Amino acid sequence: MALSPSFAGVILSAGASSRMGRDKALLPWHDGTFLSTAIRALQTATELVIVVAGPNAPNLEPIVDANAAFLAVNPDPQQGQFSSLQVGLQDVLNRGRDAVIVTLVDRPPADAETIQMLKASFLLSDEGVWAVVPEYGDKHGHPFVIGREMIEAFLRAPVHSSARDVEHANQEHIRYVPVNDPLVIANVDTPDDFEQLRAGTTP
Repeated sequence: MALSPSFAGVILSAGASSRMGRDKALLPWHDGTFLSTAIRALQTATELVIVVAGPNAPNLEPIVDANAAFLAVNPDPQQGQFSSLQVGLQDVLNRGRDAVIVTLVDRPPADAETIQMLKASFLLSDEGVWAVVPEYGDKHGHPFVIGREMIEAFLRAPVHSSARDVEHANQEHIRYVPVNDPLVIANVDTPDDFEQLRAGTTP
């Protein structure tokens, strides 16, 4: 890229976690929770981290504050995860950053080395690459890295869209990067999924 962008991290954390029965952001993981470890993982590669919450904001705020992150609240999370992405990306622009590493709170964070590799891949790409997405096996996952062009594409899209819709509409601008990190595709929706994860099996 011609100029080195300034990076923010965005963690989407506004979901109801209905199938889990408790907020996935607060699930215990390593020396903290899914949320606190995700914040710290993104802080290794960004200048600031924004956590997008919904009605659960009061429960997440102490963790956000303790880890020197920022809280953004989606006023209408019932519109879906894409609306939280738009809230987070708008906050990124409001804070003067122009590149983002986006992840979900409902899975353990990817390894710090994976995050750094994805960031480096984005920085080394030409201007035609707007996004870098990790690939494990034949699946695409999180976190993904996006620049200003893709941020604008996400923000222009209707709120009922999905990130996948926007990616497919801009397929020629996306670079998929194979990684050796199964956590990028981990899917923790239920208590059984979480127990599998704790037992060392990626759900």
